[in-house]
Amino acid sequence: MVPSTSPVHPVDPALQESIAFISNQFAIEGDFLHGEEIQSGHINSTYRASFETANGAIHRYILQRINEKVFRDPLAVMRNVECVTRHINWKVLRVKKDLGGQTLNLYPGRGGKSWVIGPNGGVWRCYNSIEGCVTYDIVENTRQAYQAARAFGSFQDLVSDLPASEIEETIPDFHHTRKRFERLMRVADADPHARAGTVAEELDFVGRREADINVVLDLLANHHIPCRITHNDTKINNVMIDADSDEAVCVIDLDTVMPGASLYDFGDLVRTATSPAAEDERDLSKVVMQMPMFEALVDGFLDAANDSLNDAETEHLAFSGKLITLETGIRFLTDFLEGDSYFKIHREGHNLDRCRTQFKLVAEIERQQGAMQKFVGKMRKGKR
Repeated sequence: MVPSTSPVHPVDPALQESIAFISNQFAIEGDFLHGEEIQSGHINSTYRASFETANGAIHRYILQRINEKVFRDPLAVMRNVECVTRHINWKVLRVKKDLGGQTLNLYPGRGGKSWVIGPNGGVWRCYNSIEGCVTYDIVENTRQAYQAARAFGSFQDLVSDLPASEIEETIPDFHHTRKRFERLMRVADADPHARAGTVAEELDFVGRREADINVVLDLLANHHIPCRITHNDTKINNVMIDADSDEAVCVIDLDTVMPGASLYDFGDLVRTATSPAAEDERDLSKVVMQMPMFEALVDGFLDAANDSLNDAETEHLAFSGKLITLETGIRFLTDFLEGDSYFKIHREGHNLDRCRTQFKLVAEIERQQGAMQKFVGKMRKGKR
């Protein structure tokens, strides 16, 4: 199989010099060889640095600059990442007695902190590069879907005993679907870039589904489901997959780890893993909800997290996919109307293309909602 994500590109001499400078601020053994840009993700700037040790061994490290426009308090992000990685490594060591390179680790910077300030400002951190692994933008088979869901279910299980109060909310109201909905409507009314006239159909699509907006919020408010520490960005490309065995190795991209609902995490898995189409696919006929992929997600997630979930959480697994897909489409549409200030775009109308892909998937999920709910019910009984 060929990985479909994380393209790596050379950088110009000035950026090469900056990567070398930043790399040497961290506790990395050896001499800097070169740096490359990893062009994946919508938010942070990511690079890979190669170092050579005295015995000739080559080791690689991941460097990231936190996007301060998205994360207004980057040091809070780092405190969250430190807390979660430390807790997960402690849990894994207790069970396996050996990390074996299978977890995400932060390298300390000069002075002992887990971050440094770059030559042009900004907060940078350094992770281990887990070798022999790939990531995928699109799930290629049900085994990968199962493994990804199991990885995120394991993440839920590993942090289930870490109090949500230990984690800071770095993006306020990140999954507050009511506020996302209301913001979209305000922006559409204000129409700052004169784009609302081109998206009347999309705005109507959202309006007709307003009844879904408060479902999970009400479950949390009424204490039917607990507030947990959640990943909040459970795309397939945030799971490292062993290139040879196709087994999940490690969950990455912990910037959006915050207090929330487990349903947010599972819902985003459904959004990103059940359709064979890319997130920005223009040919909407390619956007379908593949039932075998959904079944593999339920199987993997419940295999790892079933014991830590309550009945209300499992009962809403099928619905969560529809809700988070709708919410993500709302976010893309809002950004389009606001002038594309949040998500990185690579072409005109890119965020609108992303929005339309999400809404087509919402419709596909609705069409199969009954079958999805029936399967979840069967799996709940089978895993008890």
